[in-house]
Amino acid sequence: MTAEDHVVPQRAMTHAKGDPVAPSHRLLASWRRSEEYGVPLDGVDPAWAGSISTDSLFYECGQAVLAGLHKTLVDEPLSLMLTDADGLVLDRVSGDTSLLRALDRVHLAPGFAFSERDAGTNGLGMALADRTPSLVRAEEHYSAGLAIYTCAAVPVLNPVTGDLEGCVNLTTWSRSSAGLLLALAESAATSTSALMLARSGGHAPRPPARGGVFRVQRARLEPASGTLRAMSTSWTEAQAATTRALHDGHVVAAVGEPGSGRATLLGQALRAAHPRIRILSADVPAPDDVEAWLSLWTPELAKPDTAVVVENVDLLPAWAAQELYARASSAVASRAGASGTLTWAVTARDLDSVPAPLAALVGTVVPVLPLRERPDDVLALARWAAHQTRMREIDLTPAAERALLAHDWPGNADELVRVVHDAATRAETIDVRHLPPAFSASGPRLSRLETVERDEIVRALADPGRSVAEAAAELGMSRATIYRKLRHYGIRRPG
Repeated sequence: MTAEDHVVPQRAMTHAKGDPVAPSHRLLASWRRSEEYGVPLDGVDPAWAGSISTDSLFYECGQAVLAGLHKTLVDEPLSLMLTDADGLVLDRVSGDTSLLRALDRVHLAPGFAFSERDAGTNGLGMALADRTPSLVRAEEHYSAGLAIYTCAAVPVLNPVTGDLEGCVNLTTWSRSSAGLLLALAESAATSTSALMLARSGGHAPRPPARGGVFRVQRARLEPASGTLRAMSTSWTEAQAATTRALHDGHVVAAVGEPGSGRATLLGQALRAAHPRIRILSADVPAPDDVEAWLSLWTPELAKPDTAVVVENVDLLPAWAAQELYARASSAVASRAGASGTLTWAVTARDLDSVPAPLAALVGTVVPVLPLRERPDDVLALARWAAHQTRMREIDLTPAAERALLAHDWPGNADELVRVVHDAATRAETIDVRHLPPAFSASGPRLSRLETVERDEIVRALADPGRSVAEAAAELGMSRATIYRKLRHYGIRRPG
């Protein structure tokens, strides 16, 4: 069996005349990445990021360009979309209601993530991954659920900094002509960049990505190269205790500092305790999004063999905790006599902060130590994060390893993953010069006061849904000052 035989999907592709078509190298590479990511072949699992931020120059200009283009294509079976750099759909317009309904069924809608990591090979995912215009036809999609569409997407770069802002994506039915689709997308992307340049004077920086606040993961075998290995004794003991508790039917609370790996621990333990289970991870969103958040994912509770991980449950409003408890109880009752069971787990700072009545469900509490108390995990996590960025092994120089080990990680594992991810996007071998200035031994050393200030900024930005402006207000800083401090300390906002 060749490497190409192993790559899925195993679907024949043909020209319009019926002649077989060999997949391109780019397409094969995208399929391989999709397989590594564990994307299901038969459908797209939702990953929702909450309400969309429209406070960016990219959104302002891209939305204006798409609105103008839509006026000339209002009668065409075509959907025009704008996404951010992580594949989150920000805007979508179309005059074809049947196409919009179909796109809703596969979650290709505002608020949902559609990168390769989330949905496998698709037009916008390939365009963002390769940073080049991409056309993905029908059967070229990794997931069969997208095979009825053809997508063309073109990345949009910031005309001043060169940073990837997002992409313009055009989607139509697979039976429709795709001849001009990519050209239209390229025109819209070029117009967006040009409009950004014209309007760029004095505009606020682009808001950071929000990240998913609920996603569904199906049972799958993890590729060995993409797993966390050689972790510390404290981590493996916590994982073993969590696995035993979940296997025995207990509701588990993984408690500790945000970013310490609580949700990762629960995910690993769930896979070990229930290999065939379907995991639904729901991270509590900003307060204004909680009602929509509950409505979007709680219907999944009625499906058999589903496990639920509610992250940061201590941030859930009391009314929402009561509503979640009621919906879960209803789901359990509806599944009485069925083959499936409802398995629960939550993350929080400590058990006392878990809102009633959810706290009463908890049968086992597993503490997760902060990363500064698990130095043996630093390099294992760093190598894993680098691999996840490029989907291949990335080396670290001895100087980079020493710098990572010397850092006290106020943002825990989440901070480490962000730092290494950023470095891995810019280097084949990560050296200390690819890390933020605070990691450089040759750079200015922080005073005790500066260290406290840096740690307080990281803490203020750690809570989900917290904006830079809100963090600045809490710390008594102006918005301009906190942005200057972020640059000075090399802090990247959580995604």
